[in-house]
Amino acid sequence: MHEPIVVINFKAYPTSYGRKGLEIAKLADKIFKEFKGNVEVVIAPPATEIRTLKNEIEVKVFAQHADPYDLGARTGWLPLEIIKDAGADGVLINHSEHRLRLDEINKLVVKAKELNMISLVCADVPETGAAVALLRPDIIAVEPPELIGTGIAVSKAKPEVVTNSVNLIRNVNKEVIILTGAGISSPDDVEAAIRLGTSGVLVASAIMKAKDPEKVIRGMVEAAYKAWSKYR
Repeated sequence: MHEPIVVINFKAYPTSYGRKGLEIAKLADKIFKEFKGNVEVVIAPPATEIRTLKNEIEVKVFAQHADPYDLGARTGWLPLEIIKDAGADGVLINHSEHRLRLDEINKLVVKAKELNMISLVCADVPETGAAVALLRPDIIAVEPPELIGTGIAVSKAKPEVVTNSVNLIRNVNKEVIILTGAGISSPDDVEAAIRLGTSGVLVASAIMKAKDPEKVIRGMVEAAYKAWSKYR
Protein backbone atom coordinates (compact mmCIF):
# COMPACT_ATOMS: atom_id res chain seq x y z
CA MET A 1 0.00 0.00 0.00
CA HIS A 2 1.20 3.48 -0.88
CA GLU A 3 1.16 6.01 1.94
CA PRO A 4 -0.60 8.25 2.90
CA ILE A 5 -3.97 6.50 2.85
CA VAL A 6 -7.61 7.59 2.99
CA VAL A 7 -10.00 4.68 3.54
CA ILE A 8 -13.70 5.44 3.04
CA ASN A 9 -15.98 3.07 4.94
CA PHE A 10 -19.37 3.19 3.20
CA LYS A 11 -21.11 1.42 6.13
CA ALA A 12 -24.82 0.85 5.40
CA TYR A 13 -26.14 4.36 4.82
CA PRO A 14 -28.77 5.13 2.15
CA THR A 15 -25.87 6.43 0.04
CA SER A 16 -23.83 3.23 0.42
CA TYR A 17 -25.32 1.08 -2.32
CA GLY A 18 -26.90 1.18 -5.75
CA ARG A 19 -26.67 4.35 -7.83
CA LYS A 20 -25.61 6.61 -4.95
CA GLY A 21 -22.91 4.21 -3.82
CA LEU A 22 -21.56 4.01 -7.36
CA GLU A 23 -21.49 7.80 -7.62
CA ILE A 24 -19.40 8.13 -4.46
CA ALA A 25 -17.08 5.33 -5.57
CA LYS A 26 -16.51 7.07 -8.90
CA LEU A 27 -15.80 10.36 -7.13
CA ALA A 28 -13.18 8.63 -4.98
CA ASP A 29 -11.67 7.10 -8.10
CA LYS A 30 -11.64 10.44 -9.92
CA ILE A 31 -9.87 12.21 -7.05
CA PHE A 32 -7.39 9.35 -6.64
CA LYS A 33 -6.42 9.83 -10.29
CA GLU A 34 -6.19 13.61 -9.92
CA PHE A 35 -3.51 13.10 -7.28
CA LYS A 36 -1.74 10.66 -9.60
CA GLY A 37 -1.71 7.89 -7.04
CA ASN A 38 0.32 9.93 -4.53
CA VAL A 39 -2.43 9.30 -1.99
CA GLU A 40 -3.89 5.80 -1.71
CA VAL A 41 -7.69 6.00 -1.72
CA VAL A 42 -9.61 2.89 -0.66
CA ILE A 43 -13.35 2.28 -0.47
CA ALA A 44 -15.13 -0.28 1.72
CA PRO A 45 -18.68 -0.76 0.39
CA PRO A 46 -21.30 -3.30 1.48
CA ALA A 47 -20.49 -6.82 0.30
CA THR A 48 -23.35 -6.72 -2.22
CA GLU A 49 -21.63 -3.87 -4.08
CA ILE A 50 -18.06 -5.18 -4.31
CA ARG A 51 -18.24 -6.90 -7.70
CA THR A 52 -20.07 -4.05 -9.41
CA LEU A 53 -17.81 -1.33 -8.05
CA LYS A 54 -14.61 -3.24 -8.71
CA ASN A 55 -15.56 -3.41 -12.39
CA GLU A 56 -16.05 0.37 -12.53
CA ILE A 57 -13.09 1.87 -10.65
CA GLU A 58 -9.34 1.58 -10.12
CA VAL A 59 -9.11 2.36 -6.40
CA LYS A 60 -8.76 -0.58 -4.05
CA VAL A 61 -11.98 -2.09 -2.73
CA PHE A 62 -12.14 -3.62 0.76
CA ALA A 63 -14.96 -5.63 2.29
CA GLN A 64 -16.37 -4.18 5.50
CA HIS A 65 -16.20 -7.54 7.29
CA ALA A 66 -15.51 -11.23 6.83
CA ASP A 67 -16.42 -14.17 8.99
CA PRO A 68 -13.64 -16.42 10.37
CA TYR A 69 -14.99 -19.58 8.76
CA ASP A 70 -13.97 -21.79 5.89
CA LEU A 71 -16.18 -22.53 2.91
CA GLY A 72 -18.93 -25.08 3.53
CA ALA A 73 -22.30 -25.30 5.25
CA ARG A 74 -22.22 -21.70 6.48
CA THR A 75 -25.65 -20.23 5.81
CA GLY A 76 -25.63 -16.46 6.21
CA TRP A 77 -21.89 -16.23 6.90
CA LEU A 78 -19.33 -14.58 4.63
CA PRO A 79 -16.04 -16.49 4.27
CA LEU A 80 -13.06 -14.56 2.94
CA GLU A 81 -12.81 -16.71 -0.20
CA ILE A 82 -16.21 -15.44 -1.39
CA ILE A 83 -15.18 -11.83 -0.80
CA LYS A 84 -11.97 -12.42 -2.73
CA ASP A 85 -13.87 -13.92 -5.66
CA ALA A 86 -16.15 -10.86 -5.75
CA GLY A 87 -13.07 -8.75 -6.41
CA ALA A 88 -12.13 -7.34 -3.01
CA ASP A 89 -8.51 -6.31 -2.59
CA GLY A 90 -8.71 -6.37 1.20
CA VAL A 91 -10.93 -6.56 4.26
CA LEU A 92 -11.77 -4.56 7.38
CA ILE A 93 -11.55 -6.74 10.48
CA ASN A 94 -12.89 -6.07 13.99
CA HIS A 95 -14.59 -2.74 13.35
CA SER A 96 -16.23 -1.49 16.55
CA GLU A 97 -19.62 -2.14 14.94
CA HIS A 98 -18.67 -5.75 14.18
CA ARG A 99 -16.32 -7.02 16.88
CA LEU A 100 -14.37 -10.28 16.75
CA ARG A 101 -12.32 -12.26 19.26
CA LEU A 102 -8.53 -12.14 19.01
CA ASP A 103 -8.36 -15.73 17.73
CA GLU A 104 -10.91 -14.87 15.03
CA ILE A 105 -8.92 -11.79 14.04
CA ASN A 106 -5.82 -13.95 13.78
CA LYS A 107 -7.54 -16.50 11.55
CA LEU A 108 -8.70 -13.78 9.17
CA VAL A 109 -5.28 -12.09 9.05
CA VAL A 110 -3.61 -15.42 8.25
CA LYS A 111 -6.19 -16.30 5.60
CA ALA A 112 -5.97 -12.84 4.04
CA LYS A 113 -2.23 -13.35 3.58
CA GLU A 114 -2.88 -16.75 1.98
CA LEU A 115 -5.36 -15.16 -0.43
CA ASN A 116 -3.03 -12.20 -1.18
CA MET A 117 -5.51 -9.76 0.35
CA ILE A 118 -4.81 -6.70 2.50
CA SER A 119 -5.93 -6.91 6.13
CA LEU A 120 -7.01 -3.76 7.99
CA VAL A 121 -7.71 -4.45 11.66
CA CYS A 122 -9.46 -1.89 13.87
CA ALA A 123 -8.39 -1.37 17.50
CA ASP A 124 -10.24 0.61 20.15
CA VAL A 125 -7.40 1.35 22.59
CA PRO A 126 -3.59 1.41 22.37
CA GLU A 127 -3.26 -1.93 24.17
CA THR A 128 -5.56 -3.62 21.66
CA GLY A 129 -3.54 -2.09 18.86
CA ALA A 130 -0.35 -3.57 20.30
CA ALA A 131 -1.94 -7.00 20.72
CA VAL A 132 -3.23 -6.93 17.16
CA ALA A 133 0.16 -5.77 15.87
CA LEU A 134 1.64 -9.10 17.02
CA LEU A 135 -0.65 -10.82 14.50
CA ARG A 136 1.08 -8.86 11.72
CA PRO A 137 -1.84 -7.43 9.74
CA ASP A 138 -1.05 -5.01 6.95
CA ILE A 139 -2.84 -2.04 8.55
CA ILE A 140 -4.16 -1.13 12.00
CA ALA A 141 -6.77 1.63 12.44
CA VAL A 142 -7.01 3.20 15.89
CA GLU A 143 -10.72 3.92 16.58
CA PRO A 144 -12.10 4.69 20.06
CA PRO A 145 -15.74 3.55 19.61
CA GLU A 146 -17.21 6.34 21.70
CA LEU A 147 -16.08 8.89 19.10
CA ILE A 148 -17.27 7.06 15.98
CA GLY A 149 -19.93 9.05 14.15
CA THR A 150 -19.69 12.00 16.54
CA GLY A 151 -17.74 14.34 14.27
CA ILE A 152 -15.20 14.68 17.10
CA ALA A 153 -11.92 13.33 15.80
CA VAL A 154 -9.78 11.17 18.06
CA SER A 155 -6.75 13.09 16.80
CA LYS A 156 -8.19 16.19 18.46
CA ALA A 157 -10.27 14.93 21.39
CA LYS A 158 -7.85 12.19 22.45
CA PRO A 159 -4.51 12.78 20.74
CA GLU A 160 -2.82 10.71 23.44
CA VAL A 161 -4.72 7.64 22.17
CA VAL A 162 -3.10 8.11 18.78
CA THR A 163 0.42 8.77 20.06
CA ASN A 164 0.24 5.98 22.66
CA SER A 165 -1.05 3.58 20.02
CA VAL A 166 1.77 4.47 17.63
CA ASN A 167 4.37 3.97 20.36
CA LEU A 168 2.98 0.64 21.61
CA ILE A 169 2.42 -0.75 18.14
CA ARG A 170 5.89 0.24 16.95
CA ASN A 171 7.42 -1.51 19.96
CA VAL A 172 6.18 -4.85 18.63
CA ASN A 173 5.79 -4.24 14.89
CA LYS A 174 7.88 -1.78 12.92
CA GLU A 175 6.28 -2.53 9.56
CA VAL A 176 2.51 -2.28 10.03
CA ILE A 177 0.75 0.80 8.62
CA ILE A 178 -1.20 2.76 11.26
CA LEU A 179 -4.32 4.82 10.52
CA THR A 180 -6.53 7.04 12.66
CA GLY A 181 -10.31 6.57 12.70
CA ALA A 182 -13.33 7.74 14.71
CA GLY A 183 -14.90 11.15 14.20
CA ILE A 184 -12.77 12.16 11.21
CA SER A 185 -14.77 14.99 9.66
CA SER A 186 -12.48 17.57 8.08
CA PRO A 187 -9.16 18.07 6.28
CA ASP A 188 -7.75 19.40 9.56
CA ASP A 189 -8.47 16.02 11.17
CA VAL A 190 -6.54 14.28 8.42
CA GLU A 191 -3.60 16.65 8.88
CA ALA A 192 -3.63 16.07 12.64
CA ALA A 193 -3.72 12.30 12.21
CA ILE A 194 -0.58 12.34 10.07
CA ARG A 195 1.14 14.90 12.27
CA LEU A 196 0.62 12.58 15.26
CA GLY A 197 2.47 9.78 13.49
CA THR A 198 -0.11 7.77 11.54
CA SER A 199 -0.30 7.27 7.80
CA GLY A 200 -3.82 8.50 7.17
CA VAL A 201 -7.43 7.99 8.15
CA LEU A 202 -10.42 5.69 8.13
CA VAL A 203 -13.48 7.89 7.52
CA ALA A 204 -17.19 7.20 7.04
CA SER A 205 -20.11 9.48 7.87
CA ALA A 206 -18.34 12.74 6.99
CA ILE A 207 -18.34 11.56 3.38
CA MET A 208 -21.34 9.24 3.18
CA LYS A 209 -23.69 11.82 4.75
CA ALA A 210 -22.19 14.88 3.05
CA LYS A 211 -24.24 17.13 0.79
CA ASP A 212 -21.15 17.45 -1.41
CA PRO A 213 -19.11 14.25 -0.99
CA GLU A 214 -16.74 15.23 -3.78
CA LYS A 215 -15.68 18.35 -1.89
CA VAL A 216 -15.11 16.39 1.32
CA ILE A 217 -13.13 13.61 -0.36
CA ARG A 218 -10.95 16.06 -2.28
CA GLY A 219 -10.29 18.11 0.85
CA MET A 220 -9.22 15.08 2.84
CA VAL A 221 -7.03 13.64 0.08
CA GLU A 222 -5.36 17.01 -0.44
CA ALA A 223 -4.75 17.36 3.31
CA ALA A 224 -3.21 13.88 3.39
CA TYR A 225 -0.93 14.75 0.49
CA LYS A 226 0.25 18.02 2.04
CA ALA A 227 0.66 16.61 5.55
CA TRP A 228 2.66 13.64 4.30
CA SER A 229 4.98 15.96 2.41
CA LYS A 230 5.38 18.16 5.50
CA TYR A 231 5.72 15.64 8.33
CA ARG A 232 7.23 12.60 6.64
